[in-house]
Amino acid sequence: MGKAKDYQRALRELQIGLVRYQQWASGEGAKALVIFEGRDGAGKDGTIARIVRHLTPRRTRVVALPKPSDRDRSEWYFQRYVPHLPAAGELVLFNRSWYNRAGVEPVMGFCTPGEHAEFLRDVPGLERMLKEAGIGLVKLWLDISRGEQARRLLARRSDPVKALKISDLDAAAQEKWKAYSRRRDEMLLASHTAVSPWTIVRADDKRAARLAVIRHLLRTLAPAELTGDVAAPDPAVLFEFCKAALKDGRLAR
Repeated sequence: MGKAKDYQRALRELQIGLVRYQQWASGEGAKALVIFEGRDGAGKDGTIARIVRHLTPRRTRVVALPKPSDRDRSEWYFQRYVPHLPAAGELVLFNRSWYNRAGVEPVMGFCTPGEHAEFLRDVPGLERMLKEAGIGLVKLWLDISRGEQARRLLARRSDPVKALKISDLDAAAQEKWKAYSRRRDEMLLASHTAVSPWTIVRADDKRAARLAVIRHLLRTLAPAELTGDVAAPDPAVLFEFCKAALKDGRLAR
């Protein structure tokens, strides 16, 4: 019970920090885009829910695009995402993003090898342009172990309030675990840059992951005068991607 109370207390303090950040961003016209990626069941929905809980919907948007239509597929790949980019004072959170083309699409055969290669070549340039346009860009990969993913996917099927989370792709998440791992590694190596780095979140512990993510957002997006009392995230939970993480056990294999 003590741990639960400590978590709720820490979460509330960080949520107050997010409100103060949004007050500052609204006044300064700051723009921010947060990309949430990760395996099915990694906790993206729950983390995003805690971030936006006390923020104003007038300046906060969560974007989770549906399967592309025939028209969408005929457009420039990034075109359907561009209208959702933040304007002055806005915080936009992508619950999955253009990185679908780096993971689920090549694994499931929804894009060609050429389209996949083109995406990995082009995405660093796009993200550089976003940063040059004054958008604060944060990219988060929520990583979980195979066993924890299996447990969470099973829980979805036994809990009626999680029925809307069930997807036809759930089975493939476990069956194609190694294929998803290979694509994740390719994505991180190709799109982790000094301008637009990836941050890894070890998310088997949902509560620890949520607190670490909010700490990271505040320390990355907010001015120092607002974040002086915000402790750095636990490096065992959240860290900037590096090539060594592919081999040293920090990323689930």
